[in-house]
Amino acid sequence: MTASTLFTIAIVLILLRVFWLRIKASGTQNENFKTLPAKDQLAVLKECLLNNPSERNFQNLKRFISEKNLDLDMETYRPYMKTQLELSKRKDALEEDNELYAQESRFMDQMEPLEFEEAREAKKTGDQETYITRSLEGIYRLYSDEAIEKALKELSPDYPKAELLLEGYRKLTQIRDESAADDKSLEALRKIRDQWEEDLLSIHL
Repeated sequence: MTASTLFTIAIVLILLRVFWLRIKASGTQNENFKTLPAKDQLAVLKECLLNNPSERNFQNLKRFISEKNLDLDMETYRPYMKTQLELSKRKDALEEDNELYAQESRFMDQMEPLEFEEAREAKKTGDQETYITRSLEGIYRLYSDEAIEKALKELSPDYPKAELLLEGYRKLTQIRDESAADDKSLEALRKIRDQWEEDLLSIHL
């Protein structure tokens, strides 16, 4: 099984977990969602659209992008939605689905997690702890291999552990790429991914 499908399964299991499921069930117009910080709202909206390419989820994210003045043309995502719906009706579309998810991941990562903005501001003021913490939280909310590896490389001069995290992530992706598609293999992959994420968010200053 190739990288993207396994990565899809892994990220769905780890991103926002129980809270995201509650938001998904009750919708983004409820009070719980509206009281979330903007960085969490963005994470929820991206995840909802990735997993359910509905017009409603598309418009919710597009509205957020517009309100926050983020520079991204959401209309260019529509072809991905159309293809995702088409592939969902086929049982022999694994390779195409893999490539589609890779494209969707890169698109989503153009909407940089807002934690990175907080990290840059903290670095300007000399708040090293907040800078590193927010950077790692931002990395946790990235999707594509390219974005994750780039962010870890950029962080490594200020946070030596980032080099080890990058090495661990590359090993994870190798295991993912070579993994079979059976339930046992996917469960083993999930555990490895969870361990890497726990290490990512265990900050050593």
